[in-house]
Amino acid sequence: MRANAEYHATADPKMILLTCVLAITAAAIAAPAMQRVLGASAGRVLALVPLAVFATLLAAGDVREPLAWMPAFDAPADMRIDGLSRLMALLVTGIGTLVVLYASGYMAGHPALGRFYCLLLMFMASMLGVVMADGLILLFVFWELTSVTSYLLIGFNHENQVARKKALQALIVTGGGGLALLAGLVMIGLATGEWTLTGVIATGDLLRGHAWYPGILALVLFGAFTKSAQFPFHFWLPNAMAGPTPVSAYLHSATMVKAGVFLLAILSPVLAGTPAWTAALTTAGAITLLLAAIRGLFLTDLKSVLAFTTLGVLGMLVLLLGVGTPLAARAAVLLLAGHAMYKAALFMVVGNLDHETGTREASMLGGLRRALPLTAGGALLAALSGGGLPPFFGFLGKEYAFKAAEGLGGAWMVAMLTVAVAGSALLLALTFTAGLHPFFGKAAKAPPKSPHEAPVWMWLGPVVLGVAGLAAGLFAEPLAGALVAASITTIIDAPADAGLSLWHGFNLPLLMSGVTLAVGLLIYRNRGRFHARAGHGGLAWLPSADAAYDAWLAGVLRFAAWQTRVLQSGHLRNYLIIIFASISALLVWKLGGLPAREIAAAIGPVPVYLAALFGVMMIATVMVMRTQTKATALIGFGIVGFGISLIFTYFGAPDLAITQIVVETLTIVLLFLILGRIPKMERISSRRTVALDAVLASVVGGLTVILVLKADLLNAAPSISGQMREWSYPLAKGRNVVNVILVDFRAMDTYAEVLVLVIAALGVGILMKPGRRTQP
Repeated sequence: MRANAEYHATADPKMILLTCVLAITAAAIAAPAMQRVLGASAGRVLALVPLAVFATLLAAGDVREPLAWMPAFDAPADMRIDGLSRLMALLVTGIGTLVVLYASGYMAGHPALGRFYCLLLMFMASMLGVVMADGLILLFVFWELTSVTSYLLIGFNHENQVARKKALQALIVTGGGGLALLAGLVMIGLATGEWTLTGVIATGDLLRGHAWYPGILALVLFGAFTKSAQFPFHFWLPNAMAGPTPVSAYLHSATMVKAGVFLLAILSPVLAGTPAWTAALTTAGAITLLLAAIRGLFLTDLKSVLAFTTLGVLGMLVLLLGVGTPLAARAAVLLLAGHAMYKAALFMVVGNLDHETGTREASMLGGLRRALPLTAGGALLAALSGGGLPPFFGFLGKEYAFKAAEGLGGAWMVAMLTVAVAGSALLLALTFTAGLHPFFGKAAKAPPKSPHEAPVWMWLGPVVLGVAGLAAGLFAEPLAGALVAASITTIIDAPADAGLSLWHGFNLPLLMSGVTLAVGLLIYRNRGRFHARAGHGGLAWLPSADAAYDAWLAGVLRFAAWQTRVLQSGHLRNYLIIIFASISALLVWKLGGLPAREIAAAIGPVPVYLAALFGVMMIATVMVMRTQTKATALIGFGIVGFGISLIFTYFGAPDLAITQIVVETLTIVLLFLILGRIPKMERISSRRTVALDAVLASVVGGLTVILVLKADLLNAAPSISGQMREWSYPLAKGRNVVNVILVDFRAMDTYAEVLVLVIAALGVGILMKPGRRTQP
């Protein structure tokens, strides 16, 4: 394992990583104003910020930036960048630059374009924080920020009910996973005593052998699976296509949906290698891959087709991480990077088609290579890379996935090859459907608009990413070798080399590539049959998690409505019963083990005259409860009040006793003066209601007495009263300790109490203002 001393990231006093996040955040804040001032040029200016961050991170070495944050809670805000985090950061900022430029053309003239830039850049800063955070709690903070900002981006067209519904679905699913992840990260910190990823990874096998490992693994997987849309949480990703195309091109192909995969990859050194890890990841990944690819066959909306191909690739990535071998890690890194490039390009291509033809339906698109030649060029390069054809970068990811399967041997090899070949063939057909058919196929009917080439900022992204995919394949080792090797090292926590090459001779992986190509082309040629079945229940036999989610959400809303009817009844008595019953239950749970002898010891001997006083007060209380005469009730109130003043006197608090006497006398006199205006006392409650109220009141009163006695038995710290007596004269120059406490030691508390009295007096004065009419 790699110890802390062997980790070559050095502390950087310049705080480069923090500056990168803050720079993009500042651009997001300034975006609306820049859009108002610069107009159409705002997008090009804003794109310079992520481009500068991309260049900075490309040149930076491994960096670790310690940053103190909540030291009392062991929650540092350290940031770091190593192999895998650099790869992800470069994808986030590089593709982000192209998406900002693309949005400036795709959404030109939109009245809320400034808000869109703000949200997009804020998401970019959040995602950059996720991949560069070293502190566990900081990682969670950025993780949740990506959920919130993606919610706002998916629901950007908030006047559309469908967009709002799908955005809420994405927030609920990923937000729920985020809460599970928080619990998992806290358990990791408590189990290891480390609150940074660097420190946790240095603990080696500690977590795998810990008693909490099953719980930690379940919580982390829940968070990662929801974020990366793994079965059974896969349904939210295709539905998130309700957002604008730039959102789909960025969040749901290159960045946000890779966050879960990234989390699994960086925690592999301490969580992977157990049967539970392998079974969970390989099962979820394989099901997600095959289910997504099959469902995509029946779709004709090209944006939805690309959504399901993204889902399939995410399944393949999780499957490879579950296998966990160095070859599988290499394949995962290559597939992650290659997919980000070609899928972002294809989403932009589909956006161009929709923008210029008015439709995304496959049946209306075909033969557009002459009308949109530059878009067609970018689409061709991206589709060939996505299909896994040499010499494109996408071919490397698929080839090394087959190599990883071959290295398993036995039944595992057969199962892995079967899933990988079937999934890759299906994804090839879907990728060609979205990337090649609109330009080189035939349309069944004409599109709504006469097509022409999109503006430069819209075709620039697909062309740049398509060429990058070709160049990275042709010159893989010099262009990407060091970055890929460093990313593999992060996943397996051991030195690794990339060893990237397009040709490895005639072997089993090459044969599987040939089979994949042949099967994929066969499916692609027969895509019309699947499309035809789509309108005749072609998807009915596939399980739909959407229905389960809708049923769950409806159940939650029904429960909320029932709970509201019960708890928010509008009756004060019910509110008091709920409050006091809840408090009583908590006190019984906490004080239930208090021995009776402790209670008796705390009470001590009670003088006869004090017991007699208590008896008189209890008789007066019962008299108040049972009488129906107003004067008798007021006399009973007075007896209880004056009895309390005698108790204060007995326990050495004459000032409180005097205050109590004054207040009690004034209250009784005032009530007697308005006795004629007080409504007649009537018994409106049934005997059963009165009995239940009496039981609850007795329970609350008894528990309060026990709580006070328990507090009196505690000796958590020396008494403050003696210290205040000593401080009273030397510090406050006062001999009356009570006055000193009120005026000096607790001055702000007394000020607040006076303020409350003033506000109450103002309220009374307003209510008693002459001429004020009361409501009937």
